[in-house]
Amino acid sequence: MNIIYHHRTRGRHVEGVHIRGIVHALREMGHEVTVVSFPGADPEHEAAPAAGHARRSGLARLISGMPGVLFELLELLYNPVTWFRVGGMLRNPRPDLIYERYSLFLFATVWLARMRGIPIVLEINDSALVQRVRPLRLKKLARYIEGWCMRQATGLVFISTWFRDQAIDAYGQIAPSVISPNAVDLSRFDPARFDARRLRAERGLSYRIVCGHIGVFAHWHGVDAFVEAIAARLAEVPELALVFVGDGVTLPAVRALVAERGLADRVILPGRVGHDEIASWIACMDYAVLPNSNHYGSPMKLFEFMGMGVPVVAPDYAPVAEVIRDAQTGWLFPHGETAACVERVLALALCVEERRRIGTAARDYIRRERQWRNNAEQLLSLLPSASAS
Repeated sequence: MNIIYHHRTRGRHVEGVHIRGIVHALREMGHEVTVVSFPGADPEHEAAPAAGHARRSGLARLISGMPGVLFELLELLYNPVTWFRVGGMLRNPRPDLIYERYSLFLFATVWLARMRGIPIVLEINDSALVQRVRPLRLKKLARYIEGWCMRQATGLVFISTWFRDQAIDAYGQIAPSVISPNAVDLSRFDPARFDARRLRAERGLSYRIVCGHIGVFAHWHGVDAFVEAIAARLAEVPELALVFVGDGVTLPAVRALVAERGLADRVILPGRVGHDEIASWIACMDYAVLPNSNHYGSPMKLFEFMGMGVPVVAPDYAPVAEVIRDAQTGWLFPHGETAACVERVLALALCVEERRRIGTAARDYIRRERQWRNNAEQLLSLLPSASAS
């Protein structure tokens, strides 16, 4: 099939990983995919961390200082841009499918697809129905547009059942849908590619039990609260080291806490690394922890840990519990209960065989059900059988 993949993101972070995963999987299945991006964005190539951070800082300052209503009006004004950019690609050759990563206030693609009789599938990662980092000002308008798009699309891909249930409750009968959490490229996230002993030695982790985390240091991810809670108890397991890879607003506070408690040799904070380096850090870990998440998200790092055979301690939010079976492919604790998370992490530090058993089961699950090809097959299942064949 000839497929257009349209999105309105910069494609530089987790969204870029997701876009590349779906696009490459569709191409490997023999489909021709043209990616239509935000002007200047190139999600098929990851920016180096330093260069990406420099560009991000200027844009972040501009966006953060912009009044919310003005920002949302600019999002609305992106519809004419989409109309001309995507509309110009619907003639020769005519696409068999438009696949769009849904964005708030964006309706032009659905409108065009309906006018031209082209199937369109929306991937729902964001919504006017959930709590967002930037508060939504034009909420009624956003929900009106969103409801229309979800009813008019050929199909919808939700990252969790919880997310789909919220949409049905708010908008009534929506287009046919599938639940498709995130996935992973097992050719990149393969423990056999790495000499874990050498990597541990290079990073000062020899003879340690390593519990790790990779992600943004933000309040809602709970890393700062977790480190503060476990700091006083690390002496209970002298062999345990924490490796928390990433950057963000709470990292300075975590660094300060680690320095104040004299834990620099127990809590390793490498900062942000490029996506191509992440697997090598996971290879150093015996198990991992997600201190917090949210009710609707599908954390990308969860799949990357599991793909590497590294079992995860994670909060029992519904989207996470759809992926992790407690004590089978990982461990769940009651979300919002940092103390319970700490207890589980400390207890597992000495459970070598259990970690290995569950890590193996986690990778087997990913191999069977959560590679990017699985996601591509799911989205194509939403098309009429004659078009999908």
